[in-house]
Amino acid sequence: MSAIVLEVVRQPHTEEPARSQATGRPRLVLVPTGPDAASAARTARATQPPMRLTRFGRLVVALLVAAVVSVLGVGLAGQLASATGEPRTITVRSGQTLSGIAARELPELTTSEGVVELQIANGLSTTAIHSGQQLVIPGR
Repeated sequence: MSAIVLEVVRQPHTEEPARSQATGRPRLVLVPTGPDAASAARTARATQPPMRLTRFGRLVVALLVAAVVSVLGVGLAGQLASATGEPRTITVRSGQTLSGIAARELPELTTSEGVVELQIANGLSTTAIHSGQQLVIPGR
């Protein structure tokens, strides 16, 4: 008698969706691989609603865009200001030479070309300069 009672107790009375009806073991789930995995991922993404930004998220994105635009604007304005070629004036100190000033102030030119540029900009006929003299450095 006890054997019959055990068999009755072992049989499930309710159906469980996660277990097989014949054995009572958990069912195996097939996981797609290869090309099937890609198509399964696409269908899973298609069923999900698109991501939505909250009010705070929109504010953060707007502030980040404004910060990037302002940094780029300041950088571009700085480049344009330096490229305008505004001439500037320096005062010659004791011991300075025209070639030394040309080498320091006009590094993109050779020393001889820089001296010629300084002579033309200041109306000099020679390379002689004296302490306290104002020289115009041409802008590039």
